[in-house]
Amino acid sequence: MDAIRQCCAGLDVHQATIVACLLKGPLDHKPTKQIREFPTVLSGLLSLADWLEQEGCSDVAMESTGVFWKPVFNILQDSCSLTVANAAHVKNIKGRKTDVKDAEWLAQLHRCDLIRSSFVPPQEIRNLRDLTRYRKKLKGNESSERNRIHKLLEDANIKLSSFVSDLFGVSGRLMLQAIIDGEVLEPEIIADLAKGKLRAKLPELTSALNGRVTKHHRQMISHSMKHLVFLESSIAELEAEMNIVFAPHCQHLQHLQTVPGLGPHTAKILLAELGTDMSVFPSAAHLTSWARLSPGSNESAGKKKVLPPQKVTPHSALPSLKPLGPLVKLEPI
Repeated sequence: MDAIRQCCAGLDVHQATIVACLLKGPLDHKPTKQIREFPTVLSGLLSLADWLEQEGCSDVAMESTGVFWKPVFNILQDSCSLTVANAAHVKNIKGRKTDVKDAEWLAQLHRCDLIRSSFVPPQEIRNLRDLTRYRKKLKGNESSERNRIHKLLEDANIKLSSFVSDLFGVSGRLMLQAIIDGEVLEPEIIADLAKGKLRAKLPELTSALNGRVTKHHRQMISHSMKHLVFLESSIAELEAEMNIVFAPHCQHLQHLQTVPGLGPHTAKILLAELGTDMSVFPSAAHLTSWARLSPGSNESAGKKKVLPPQKVTPHSALPSLKPLGPLVKLEPI
């Protein structure tokens, strides 16, 4: 392997420690090797940055290990040219694996320019992604809480969801609160609780609400409803914050929403995940493939195998994107 960097370093990043290997020397000679270990607390990362600066090393490579690479990247990005590698692309030969050997292997590969750098989005895009991913998590919790209430009603022989299309609409919430309060739901009371078109289903609602609700059921439904209200409030606050943060990108969002089937929230997710700079992608086909909008192929001996589901791409594996324009055409390839 031909060396192209006279001085470079490889970092094996862990939660509590970083093992750094620095290679330095002429390209046509075997380089000198220095091994140092640093803690991952701020003082340790600053010591790492000072050591690299003292040695005149500005080219650094490290793996995208979980979220542990992020604090290292944040400290070194201003003073070093960082290469964040996909761990699957820089695996060493099995056997005799140590942290020192991993750091040395990264340094050797980087010295010979054999590590393909992953794109780390700008801080602004990473902040947008944090908001959209947190909203997704809250929406998942909201759905789980609603499903939990459905299960409790079924366990109490309440078939309300069979006749109410939206159990958590105005009428549904009034009936749920009546169940929590332990009221005897007579037809007259149900008539007061039912709103709009539901008033035409009073006999069915009376039969559906005639169950065996115990104190335990009422307590559990009450806990779930309180949590559901809290989640809905949190989501509303988060969406209001997102509207402010995404305001500078309103033109990009409007452009994305011209794609059939993309609403405001999906457009925000795409913008947060893809960014606004697409210069890394040579064509729209590369973009759709990276965004997992085009199916993969796994065929051998004439048999096609189903590909396993992929994990969410980490920050370090995100390529950069160009301003939204004619290049982004989500067409099948």
